[in-house]
Amino acid sequence: MGIQMTGSLYRSLIHRIILGSAALLSGVAVASAVSAADPSGQVTVGKTVRSFTLHVPDGPRPPGGFPLVLAFHGGGQQGPALRRLSGLDAVADSRRFIVAYPNGIDKHWNDGRSTIRNPQDDVGFVSALIDQVQRSYGIDNKRVYATGISNGALFAERLGCDLSRRIAAIAPVAGTLPTDIAAKCRPERPVAVLQIDGTADPIMPFKGGDVADFGGAGEGGKVLSVRDTAAFWARNNGCALPGNSAPLAPTARLDRTRVVATRYEGCRPSGAVEVLTVIGGGHTWPGGVQHARRLFVGVTSRQIDASRSIADFFLSQPPR
Repeated sequence: MGIQMTGSLYRSLIHRIILGSAALLSGVAVASAVSAADPSGQVTVGKTVRSFTLHVPDGPRPPGGFPLVLAFHGGGQQGPALRRLSGLDAVADSRRFIVAYPNGIDKHWNDGRSTIRNPQDDVGFVSALIDQVQRSYGIDNKRVYATGISNGALFAERLGCDLSRRIAAIAPVAGTLPTDIAAKCRPERPVAVLQIDGTADPIMPFKGGDVADFGGAGEGGKVLSVRDTAAFWARNNGCALPGNSAPLAPTARLDRTRVVATRYEGCRPSGAVEVLTVIGGGHTWPGGVQHARRLFVGVTSRQIDASRSIADFFLSQPPR
């Protein structure tokens, strides 16, 4: 006799499968890519001890200091999962920047949704982390950036709102501006933004609305559409509307996804806004590991390498 499941039980099962895939990614050995210059560290925020890992390129410190990229994992993961998923270390080596992989509390970030179960001070953690990396490595404080996927993408959006004096640019992947944050987001300075989102994302709705909560097992909440998120940042950065869009030439012959680039014009200095729309792409990191079955998260596009696109965007921005 077949097993019948309610919709909530089915969604909860999917959630556990996705988290299992995340745990597998977290457990994959990355020792071959780790050098003595890749320390783990801790920061105390209030009475809470927080942890992170760094990847520091070999060789001398560049004039002015290393740029710093803060990379935030998705819900149910920890830093090593995003490290494996994205391949950012190799890009950091070739482009000469430090990557920080912080760890969330209970494997989640407080991205500002009212539905978040653990509303810890993650913004304070990030500020303290930047201070510590600055003391240890002499980073370029004018070139500090944030990226992330899913819950980590939403948190990168929040950092653009709450920490704009320290974060020069953000690049959220598979995640947009939470509705709860958008209503009160008042950045003190322009923040350059690169959005990378798939039109077939089954978890973060491309057109905005309810985030999948997996029958109550996830965080839920609501997010703006990709279009409205980009428009928000364009208004904040003084850009002209609408942006100009153009398809990128396909680079992976057997991959049916396609990528359309939208760039807003007339933005303030250091306030560029761009969108890479992955047509047919899922809740994934383009060019990265297919971290869960396509049935559950959708397709990982091979038409772009999100990590290289993010690095190119960040490092092309003029120092603030």
